Amino acid sequence: MSTKDSGSAWLPDSVGLTLLAVLSAALAVLLIGTYLQYILLATVLAYVLSPAQRYLEQYMNSTAASVTLILVSVVALFIPVAYFLVIAIQQGLDILSRLQESEFSIDVTEEWIEATGYVVDLDALYTTYQEPIEMGLQRLGTEVLGFLSGLPGVIIGITVTIFVLFVLLRDGEQFMSWLQSVLPIDDPVQQDLFTKLDRLMWASVVGNVAVAAIQAVVLGIGLAVIGIPSVVFLTVTTFVFALFPLIGAFGVWVPVSVYLVAVGRPTSAAILFVFGSLVSVSDLYLRPMIINRTEALDVATIVVGIFGGIVLFGGIGLFVGPVVLGGTKVVLNLYVQERAEPAGS
Repeated sequence: MSTKDSGSAWLPDSVGLTLLAVLSAALAVLLIGTYLQYILLATVLAYVLSPAQRYLEQYMNSTAASVTLILVSVVALFIPVAYFLVIAIQQGLDILSRLQESEFSIDVTEEWIEATGYVVDLDALYTTYQEPIEMGLQRLGTEVLGFLSGLPGVIIGITVTIFVLFVLLRDGEQFMSWLQSVLPIDDPVQQDLFTKLDRLMWASVVGNVAVAAIQAVVLGIGLAVIGIPSVVFLTVTTFVFALFPLIGAFGVWVPVSVYLVAVGRPTSAAILFVFGSLVSVSDLYLRPMIINRTEALDVATIVVGIFGGIVLFGGIGLFVGPVVLGGTKVVLNLYVQERAEPAGS
């Protein structure tokens, strides 16, 4: 009897391969899960940079194009972003020091509020909420210390991101071809699925960032014209807040308007209030125009996907969450469509 016959007597080949495939997939998921956030970050970056990769491949091989693109991205994008983040952090610390030194006048603020018909004792209000405010600041400090203590892990994660990004840029087309070959879906359905997922990625990643960037730059210019200090910090903060549909630029210009009243600049506060309102209202037009280019990415999907994605995937979930939720809707719609076609035929 041959070796092949003796080794296949107790289990059919199809069942054995199925078990092996399931076990291999489970182990792969465990391995990927250890650095899932960084792998997802590499995937998002590869999606954004893939058009530039295809352009460079017209003049050099794929490996050289990938290395060149990563180096150019680090020099032209990540270093300037890191520079502005450092300035923003410095200005943010400066704002905290000013608040601690009581640069603004509580009496002026109380008088302005009383002129509107309301009586507010800001000293008593601060005393009431002093404990939760201090607890919040302590928690923030603990999280910062935790981040600093975890820097070695972050460095390893960034290394993983760079290597995964390099492979996805260089071998992205081969990976997509392999993925299409292993998916048990007909080619027309695959094409429809990948087309809709591409629109979801564009809307969630490119569109959401574009809306936030427009609002941050416009509001930053307005703050600079009015003469607000720490404009870089406030612009970066606006960009971050604008990524969240429920917060937006509103989370920056309202506190700054209150600050202007507190330092005795009610006219500037009124101008900023009107200008900031226009920036926030623009979200109602920019977001549907730029982001909602696919029926699977409605407002509810964006909101739930963003906040759920952050909880599940961390910061990168801001972009991945809506894609996962919208992609689920796309897959379910295609499933229902495929199930309905035989019945109607």
